[in-house]
Amino acid sequence: MIPTATALAAIAARLAEAGIEEPRREARLILAATQGVSAAGLLLLEAVDPQRFEPLVARREAREPLAYILGRKEFWGLDFAVSPATLIPRPDTETLVEAVLALGITPARVLDLGTGTGCLLLAVLSEFPAAFGVGVDISPAAAALAAGNAKTLGLANRAAFCAGDWGAALNGTFDLVLSNPPYIPGADIAALMPEVARFEPASALDGGAEGLDAYRRIIAALPRLLGAEGAAVLELGVGQATLVTALAQQAGFNATTRADLGGVPRAIILTRCK
Repeated sequence: MIPTATALAAIAARLAEAGIEEPRREARLILAATQGVSAAGLLLLEAVDPQRFEPLVARREAREPLAYILGRKEFWGLDFAVSPATLIPRPDTETLVEAVLALGITPARVLDLGTGTGCLLLAVLSEFPAAFGVGVDISPAAAALAAGNAKTLGLANRAAFCAGDWGAALNGTFDLVLSNPPYIPGADIAALMPEVARFEPASALDGGAEGLDAYRRIIAALPRLLGAEGAAVLELGVGQATLVTALAQQAGFNATTRADLGGVPRAIILTRCK
């Protein structure tokens, strides 16, 4: 056993050396998780066992994302299980939920294409108690994880998840279609921060040569999947608003965007042209 303050300082120093941006905060979270207490609860611990935290610290030093190490990530005030089968939920994606709420509609049927952890769909369902949602992911492991998150959040009776190729196997229409698709040009992935390039699933990142492959597939399917008065809300990569807007307009949709907290157009909202 070593003093808690000593352990915290040592872990933070190691994480800083590894290039972690917030080493003190992450050291506190790792130490708390391995001791079975909250971050605030660390203040009450006089000493900790290095054998319990050392494996997790070593993984973070290797730049494995903290969310994968801890197995959890918060999104829209909700707690989600995560795994290497899914992207890690990010605050920027909450812009899509904000865009949905700003639409002023009350969707009854919601579709989430490329659902991952289910965070986007389940956050929206939490805001619309009468809605039912379907989440689709190419990865069976991701679809299973999302179903588990729905159960944990008490939303299992209002959500169904399946593995599939975008909306190819779906029949019927939806009032709201959501997606955070892969949008990074394939050649750019290797240059991303190590947490993303080495650990997050390539299938959820790689948007093809231009980063637009998934948008083309989704937008082509919208005339069949989207109800007459419905809307689609898709996440955008940096600098993609103009290109995706052009794709949508060519397919017969009106397009507007909503910026994230950094001022980047992050969500594109598509509705049928009247």
